[in-house]
Amino acid sequence: MTSFTLPHNPDAAMDLSAHKDVCRDSANLIRIDHVGVKYRAFEALQDISFVAHPGRLIGIIGPNGAGKSTLLQAMLGLTPLATGTVSYDGKPLTDQLERIAYVPQRSQLDLTYPATVWDVVMLGRVKKTGWFRRFSAYSRQVAAAALERVGMTEYRDRPIGQLSGGQQQRVFLARAIAQEADVVCFDEPFVGIDQKTEAIIFEIFHELTRSGKTLLVINHDLGESIAHFDDLVLLNKTLIASGDRRSVLTSEHLSEAYGGKVMFFQ
Repeated sequence: MTSFTLPHNPDAAMDLSAHKDVCRDSANLIRIDHVGVKYRAFEALQDISFVAHPGRLIGIIGPNGAGKSTLLQAMLGLTPLATGTVSYDGKPLTDQLERIAYVPQRSQLDLTYPATVWDVVMLGRVKKTGWFRRFSAYSRQVAAAALERVGMTEYRDRPIGQLSGGQQQRVFLARAIAQEADVVCFDEPFVGIDQKTEAIIFEIFHELTRSGKTLLVINHDLGESIAHFDDLVLLNKTLIASGDRRSVLTSEHLSEAYGGKVMFFQ
């Protein structure tokens, strides 16, 4: 399996071994405690509680309308919480958004905006650099390395709207890599992409988790791709089950979430 390495950051405060020790510490847990979301009288989510461990690829699954995107948006402060809290490293997650990379569904993005592939990836360096400040040489190296890793270097000057769905998703993954975030959140990254892109994305996801990062990924597919996930969170407006794949993907849990008989691969 091919791996990639971002350029050396001369301003880094910790070496890699120290970073891995921190990632293994239980303090790096994301805790979702009794989260609820309401839209006026409609209860979108009710009493959701689970823990996301560092160094794990976590799939958020459930039927259409189960509240998967709502949960992710509520965790990030994009949707107000009616009840509950979300913490990371013992502090409110919304106070640490500089540590989070978030890629929404492509359908929510304006792909007609006249931005090139390079422009999109460099947006991943804005939080580190600050608005209206010149990007450093290191930031440009990070962006170039991320773009190379997803196999999109030759498209760097192409408008993002002229790419295929799979190519666009690879660019958004490169932007997330360039952010150097500790937590990476994706909303349905595998919709409308080709098998090559899916394989590239999963390969990079596993590289990121091996480096100690936490990945939360909304996934609609219960096919063979489900085997890539370390842990699962199964929702249908309330929490059905969370934990490792085999403990979540039981007939009882799937029947409760989806109703009827559900076919899946363990």
